[in-house]
Amino acid sequence: MAARADRYIPRIVDHELDRLLTGLPAIALEGAKGVGKTATATRRASRVVRLDVDQERIAFAAAPFDLKPEGTLLIDEWQRFPESWDRVRRAVDGGAPAGSFLLTGSSAPRGTTVHSGAGRLVVRRLRPLSLAERGLGEPAVSLKGLIDGEQPRVDARTGVGLPDYVDEIFSSGFPAVRALPTDFRADALDGYLAHAVEREFAEQGAAVRRPATLRAWLRAYAAATATPASYTTILDAATAGVPEKPSRTTTTLYRDVLARSFLLDPVEAWTPAFNPLQRLAQSPKHYLADPALAARLLQLSPQAVLTGTDRPRPALGPGSLLGPLFEHLVAQSVLAYAQAAGAHVGHLRQRDGRHEVDLIVEKGRAVVAIEVKLAATVADDDVVHLAWLRHRLGGDLADAIVVTTGQLAYRRPDGIAVVPAALLGP
Repeated sequence: MAARADRYIPRIVDHELDRLLTGLPAIALEGAKGVGKTATATRRASRVVRLDVDQERIAFAAAPFDLKPEGTLLIDEWQRFPESWDRVRRAVDGGAPAGSFLLTGSSAPRGTTVHSGAGRLVVRRLRPLSLAERGLGEPAVSLKGLIDGEQPRVDARTGVGLPDYVDEIFSSGFPAVRALPTDFRADALDGYLAHAVEREFAEQGAAVRRPATLRAWLRAYAAATATPASYTTILDAATAGVPEKPSRTTTTLYRDVLARSFLLDPVEAWTPAFNPLQRLAQSPKHYLADPALAARLLQLSPQAVLTGTDRPRPALGPGSLLGPLFEHLVAQSVLAYAQAAGAHVGHLRQRDGRHEVDLIVEKGRAVVAIEVKLAATVADDDVVHLAWLRHRLGGDLADAIVVTTGQLAYRRPDGIAVVPAALLGP
């Protein structure tokens, strides 16, 4: 579903920013390049300083240190002049009123120490468009309602089916990519990835001696989508048949730079705060900033994943990548919905693999457990892990749902909700 490049797509974070600006002096909006940070922040700014423009950066650096904006000053791409963060922090310490500053950034410079301080700068993340922001229809089940323990009624229908979700995976959640004709989106994603390899590392002061090895590592990371594969396994997959493998220091550098650039968006292992569970694994689940990037790195096509003829994951197990890519699409959306609800997202997996739950949304003591199924229907076998977790958590489990590619939202007799991905919203 294409969007016009000149049309602003309302974002879930809009309401959050508007609320925060009424009470806080400075807010930072972070996220990968191309997710729409500048477009979102500019709508709330009285004045914009674009630090990726040489003349504006030089003038801002030469200006008096004390910032006293009238209205809201947007400092765009603050990492191009890292001292700007400290200038804002000092202005806040000096009594800047609510709504004085917005900062946007697509990376944190290597070696830069960012001092937020208690309440000085509040940081929010902007990700590529969630399903609720893509205009597929009106969500009927609110994640906030679930986590707040409202046990909302689950009874709705959508016309969105599996081919539509595949289209959404390949259309990308980057607004500018979605605005392009279908035939040009792959070219845009190739350019995006090339920039990450050729420019992002240089901008962060990190040298890449073997760009081909970095690209291979990125492909292996994409192949590990929605898995907790170890970084050793990812490296082995990236360098199969290569006699001289890069050092651990080198691959750690890859990971750190890509994480600072928000190109990686892993979901960390869940550590229960109030109801400790035993023998939980600690490895993160791997996701890139957008499932379209993973699909492009692996040279997949919509037809190949729909027909099951896409290539299996080298050294990471057999099978189609459609399931992991669909889970990636859902996880990307859940992360945005959870932030709006003031909640955190993790995943659960026991060390022996006996029980695992794809996504755990936690707010205080309340937990919503989410399983993602590439299926239109849900059987008893599909809710075994959710039932186990409900038994272990008791009243701390606010709700449990299975997110599907089906068209009907309903509650099973056991109380577990079945929700098509297009019907889940903030």
